[in-house]
Amino acid sequence: MIVAVDGPSAAGKSTTVIALSRELNFLYIDTGAMYRAYTLMALRSEIPLEDESAISALRDKVEIELVNHPEGMVVLLNGEDVSKEIRMDYISKSVSIVSSYMHVREKMVELQREMGDNQAVICEGRDIGTVVFPNADLKIFLTADVKERARRRQRDLLKLNINKELDEIKRDLARRDQLDSSRKISPLKRAENAVLIDTTFMTFKEQVNFIKELILAKNEGKF
Repeated sequence: MIVAVDGPSAAGKSTTVIALSRELNFLYIDTGAMYRAYTLMALRSEIPLEDESAISALRDKVEIELVNHPEGMVVLLNGEDVSKEIRMDYISKSVSIVSSYMHVREKMVELQREMGDNQAVICEGRDIGTVVFPNADLKIFLTADVKERARRRQRDLLKLNINKELDEIKRDLARRDQLDSSRKISPLKRAENAVLIDTTFMTFKEQVNFIKELILAKNEGKF
């Protein structure tokens, strides 16, 4: 079974999907983390973000592995654990540009589809139900008010000892939304048959349970 979860930044996709993957024993594919890892590789290589050709050329040098762990997803970039570094603010500000490049996306989609072969997976990102897994058994579009998303992002940053003003985070999220929704290659959008879930006034437990029930109903509870 393949479950596709799309939506904008800080809508609660990652934490919700991680919880679901543990409860249902699904493989969790964090596509955002994969693009962040690729972006980190580009920045470490000191390639200007506007140099699409040079950044795309890294695709044959980038190996990304996702490992489910009780304490959270471990992201390996060429064997190195970069799970914390890819969440830093400088990556957040750069990832939209890198992820807009066609050859980068082709590489990531190739890896994601390999992960989804012959096993139950739950995958989250921005084009999962429209591009990566268009034939997913269940598609969900998870969203929330930008103010609430900013508050959630601020809490996440504080856990990394990053103190950032709420208004600045809101501007960053609005900019990311605009970039993701307007890019020519695989823009952020809701698949026609995706279930829309607004989590603005939902607790974490409520949104996890709501999606879990959708999955169980789709699969007739046979897990």
